[in-house]
Amino acid sequence: MELARGFLFVWILAILSLHHYSSNVNARYHYHKKQKAKGSNGGSPLSPSPIYAPDPQGHVPSSPVDVPAPQDPVPSTPVDPPYNPPSIPSNPYPNDPGNATDCIFDVTSYGAVGDGSSDDTAAFREAWKAACAVESATILAPSDKVFIITSTIFSGPCKPGLVFQVDGVLMPPDGPDCWPTADSRKQWLVFYRLDDMKLTGNGIIEGNGQKWWELPCKPHRGPNGSNMPGPCDSPAMIRFFMSSNLVVSGIRIQNSPQFHMKFDGCEGVLIEKLSISTPKLSPNTDGIHIENTKSVGIYKSMISNGDDCISIGPGCSNVDIEDVTCGPSHGISIGSLGVHNSQACVSNITVRNAFIRESDNGVRIKTWQGGSGSVSGISFENIQMENVRNCIIVDQYYCLTKACLNQTSAVYVSDVQYRNIKGTYDVRSTPIHFACSDTVACTNITMAEVELLPHEGELMDDPFCWNAYGIEETPTIPLIGCLQEGMPQTITETSRYSC
Repeated sequence: MELARGFLFVWILAILSLHHYSSNVNARYHYHKKQKAKGSNGGSPLSPSPIYAPDPQGHVPSSPVDVPAPQDPVPSTPVDPPYNPPSIPSNPYPNDPGNATDCIFDVTSYGAVGDGSSDDTAAFREAWKAACAVESATILAPSDKVFIITSTIFSGPCKPGLVFQVDGVLMPPDGPDCWPTADSRKQWLVFYRLDDMKLTGNGIIEGNGQKWWELPCKPHRGPNGSNMPGPCDSPAMIRFFMSSNLVVSGIRIQNSPQFHMKFDGCEGVLIEKLSISTPKLSPNTDGIHIENTKSVGIYKSMISNGDDCISIGPGCSNVDIEDVTCGPSHGISIGSLGVHNSQACVSNITVRNAFIRESDNGVRIKTWQGGSGSVSGISFENIQMENVRNCIIVDQYYCLTKACLNQTSAVYVSDVQYRNIKGTYDVRSTPIHFACSDTVACTNITMAEVELLPHEGELMDDPFCWNAYGIEETPTIPLIGCLQEGMPQTITETSRYSC
């Protein structure tokens, strides 16, 4: 009897142990989504090439209940029930926000034709509307297509990380006769109230500016080289307005009707590897114009056009320009400032490691008479000139006609440094020209290692100075004998011109 009871006890114990072991084995089979590797793009294994993928900022939300990690596998035994692990689909999370394809908004998917004649404006607006609502989205204008867009404002606010990628060609209607009458003639593409946005791509933004340049109201386009009266508005090509944390990179922009790119009321702007190209005689085609804009970097770009290569207007500060090739053009300009007796404040501007060639001006500060405010903390350094008129110029008598009257107030120019500026100048103008206001002198000008030789001939022109004060740290070529030492006796009066 005791033997039978013992056998029964062992038999029950074996059954319970086998059941517990089988349950443990089955409980260990769970499919866990793989964690993102450090530095991965967050997309699925089937995501397209990362050239169009958004920045790797998103993470897949974790489950409210954490699933325990799998334990070390238990060796199988002959008594284990047969088990076939579940098949894992190629994309187990088709609606995963980390999937890169969900973040690309191809304008052709919204009806854009891209044949160079159809109006694709509506498609771009719809793609913008959809992408604006998605974080790290990319609006794609694909390669091998030419898109026609009429004047459009792409407005925010949008989710951060928005990319406008142009791999094909974008262009406006061809000239003023084709411009829709209901559209503004002052601007073409406007990006408004955006934060953390990038304009990039391998394509071209073409301005079709030729017919605008030939309007008889433009300089020297009327009969016998005159300017005819009449409407003369021409659209700026690309404008960023009241936006922040912007990047413009790698794009080619050409043949704008007027300014190629404008930044107004912006903060935090990075421009790099930009190419701007327009004929030398195209009027008012500034390359990059900024005003009321702070914290700007312009790097490794090439600009040739018919006006200022880069122009810095009122309200700008903390601007860094480096590795820019400029010309033919009108050079790199601060101004014009103080027009219509206005106040202008510009500070902390640095231009270095630049090459300026075949240009009407080199580095220039230009102000109107009658203005107020100040230009200060300016540094021009390591700049090479080649056949440039007015290599170094401060012009406080800037005027577009001969009818400007002399006025006593002026924008106060001070703390301007010119260091290691070398090359050749066009002999039609003196290479160094400081024409400061009669009543508000330019002060604290520093000259060091300035060597400018005539591009043709051997006769060097003497520099010109008027009411300009500063020092020569090293002898210049040509010699500057007109720069006054110290400070003017009336310097205390200039305090009312500071910002």
